[in-house]
Amino acid sequence: MGRGSLFETVAPGVARVHSIIANAYLVGEPGETWILVDSGTPRDVDRIRRAAAARYGEESRPAAIVLTHGHFDHAGSARVLANFWDVPVYAHRLEAPYLSGQSEYPPKDPTVGGFMGMLSRFFPSRTVHLGTRLAILPEAGEVPGRPDWRWRFTPGHSPGHVAFFNARDSVLLAGDAITTVDLDSWIAVMTNERKVCRPPAPFTCDWKQAHASVRQLAELAPAHIACGHGVPMSGPEAPAQLRELASHFPAPKSGRYARMPARTDHNGVRWLPRDVPDPLPGIAAGVGAAVVIGAALAKRKSD
Repeated sequence: MGRGSLFETVAPGVARVHSIIANAYLVGEPGETWILVDSGTPRDVDRIRRAAAARYGEESRPAAIVLTHGHFDHAGSARVLANFWDVPVYAHRLEAPYLSGQSEYPPKDPTVGGFMGMLSRFFPSRTVHLGTRLAILPEAGEVPGRPDWRWRFTPGHSPGHVAFFNARDSVLLAGDAITTVDLDSWIAVMTNERKVCRPPAPFTCDWKQAHASVRQLAELAPAHIACGHGVPMSGPEAPAQLRELASHFPAPKSGRYARMPARTDHNGVRWLPRDVPDPLPGIAAGVGAAVVIGAALAKRKSD
């Protein structure tokens, strides 16, 4: 289906639900048991519900919602959708503090630079409180509701980030461990140019772990790569670009987490590097962000 549709089939058994900020994925063919991977922002509830109904039927519901991590653009609709469908929301145990109100994530770092760094000044730092809907992913790598998939521990962008892989069809749902668009470039974001790139920089709190996670994913050599941000990629170009990113990983040279990561554990944040002063005036950044987001909305309406 086209970009203006409720969902788009991107790989065997996988359909993308796209919003202006991030992607969610419906995993499972119609007639099969299915799951929702990530849930977009709080504004994406209706779009995801309608896409699921269109793909699986009005009365269908997933076996579970599973999260790559708990940032607001990936978990924002999770609690509302879980209550609507009466299903659990699974995440890695190291994400639990941030999805239960126990801890906030390490603060974002807009000083890392780039287009997303500028916009991040206006994104929320808190995520949803899942309450009794929160469940912990099985330790052995099973994906609840889809035994043909496995989860991989890919920390760095967030403390308990995971990716999901289907070895049979060579499909990788990478979350924000990588992206398929250069979020540091406003031109790339506006044109949706496909390219395997590093994780969203201002929200990544451990660059050494992030690089190790990219190397792990490159070893899978996925034929299909679908991320939280960007248009999914398939074919020889996808694993080739992922290998290149693993070999030449562009960790930032400046910023709060460039030299020292945030330290976290099962209780949440334990220690943070010293904050870096933000030199960009908020008003100027706000005007720029409003112009860019307005242009993106206008482009989406015209598609």
